Order: sequence, then structure tokens, then C-alpha cells
Amino acid sequence: MSTNGSNGAEVTPRKLWFGFLTSAVAWSTLGCLDILVTWRACQHQESFGIPAPHPGVRLLYGLLAVALFVVSIWSGITSYRNWRRLSAQKDFIEAQGVERREFMAVLGVIITVTLGMGIIWLAPPPIFLDICWRAR
Repeated sequence: MSTNGSNGAEVTPRKLWFGFLTSAVAWSTLGCLDILVTWRACQHQESFGIPAPHPGVRLLYGLLAVALFVVSIWSGITSYRNWRRLSAQKDFIEAQGVERREFMAVLGVIITVTLGMGIIWLAPPPIFLDICWRAR
């Protein structure tokens, strides 16, 4: 077992699963929100020639994207702390998932980095571009 004394006991399964899954859920939620906002906002514009959606839609989408990004970062910090408590290694570059809990912590950090970047790439277009123009 590669835990550092009693610090490994502080890492509960709940913390491990939070760090492992939360970024993926945040990214998926933003993707579904993007589809829902685009579909709902553009449905009437295409059918009836109504002007572009209310600017509040962009603001709401942007605020939700920022909130989901913050939650994603929080899960990454939690995963990193879990890894620090569980691992005997000093550098994350040399991290190894020797046991299941350590592997989940390392993978939680990797998932947060990749899907956090996905949130950064997914959020700006609906904020800066016309939502319906982007959907065409």
C-alpha cells in the first residue's frame, strides 16, 4: 500500500468519486445546455422570422458556463489533494496509480484538465456569436 501514514484515511470514497466524475458531469451538462439553448432559442426564429433571442440568454449561458468551470476546477483540486494524501511520489509528472484509490485520484486530475479545457472551448461561441447563426 502506498499511502502516507494516516493521511490516506482522510480520503473517503465520496471525495474520490467527486474528483473523478464531477468534471465529466460539468462538461456533459454544458454540452446539453448548449444544445437545449440553441434548439429552444432558434426554433421560433426559424419558424416565424422572429428577431434574435433575448440577450439574457447569452448572459445566463455564460454564467452557467463559468459556474460549471469553477465546479470542474474544484473537482480537480480535490483530486490533486487526494493524490497528494495517497501517493508517496513528490512530482505529479511521475505519478503512478499503484492502487485503485491512487489511480482514481490521478485520473481525476487528468479528466479535469482535459474536460476543463473542453468547457473553455465550448463556452465562448454562444456568448460571442449569434446563437442561431452558429447552429445553421
